[in-house]
Amino acid sequence: MSQTRMKAVVKLGGALFKRDPDVDALRSMGKVLSSFASEGNQLVTVAGGGENARVYIDVARKLGADESTSDLLGITVTRANAELFRLALGSIAVTKIPTMLSELIHYVSPGKVVVIGGLQPGQSTNAVAALAAEITRADFLVNATDVQGVYTADPKKDPKAKMLRSVSVDKLLSWAMAGDVYAGRYELLDPVALKIMQRARIPTRFVSMEDPSNITSALRGRDIGTLVSYS
Repeated sequence: MSQTRMKAVVKLGGALFKRDPDVDALRSMGKVLSSFASEGNQLVTVAGGGENARVYIDVARKLGADESTSDLLGITVTRANAELFRLALGSIAVTKIPTMLSELIHYVSPGKVVVIGGLQPGQSTNAVAALAAEITRADFLVNATDVQGVYTADPKKDPKAKMLRSVSVDKLLSWAMAGDVYAGRYELLDPVALKIMQRARIPTRFVSMEDPSNITSALRGRDIGTLVSYS
């Protein structure tokens, strides 16, 4: 039986799943993460919704859908994204896309990758990633985004924004509860995800996924992006 070297969860931001899917980007990410798993590591990847999810949710609302129905539509898109990424991973990926947290624990194993999307209304895929890390007792959670890490302001709008090398989960939670958003697409950290991270004390780092190797560098202990600290 294989011995697990590391248990990891990687949240893949929606920017990977473009409105017109970038096959090369999906293949590149799949190659890097499949190589990591092939070393005997246990890996769960969580697919975000991206632009397609936002478009569908917006149209659903305009058609009179309530928030739960809109959420369910978004979840469907994340699961479609998960299927695409499963294909990008090849044979190292578990063929089943779990749709419940209780299912996930039965599919993880050394040297394999489980891919999941959203699970239930009212819960972001960032929260799903935190829950996946908690239930699988992950050694590390990497949240891969379209910016370098967590910033003092939106770096796409504020040229004075500075990236934080480290930030406490308590500080992130205080920002989120105040309605401020300071990471990724600036909807990246929601209070639910942060509270799960806080209670489970999950070692977490935010990195850019522009270069897929940033993710495995973070998993191997390199000081890259932003590290979340716990008091």
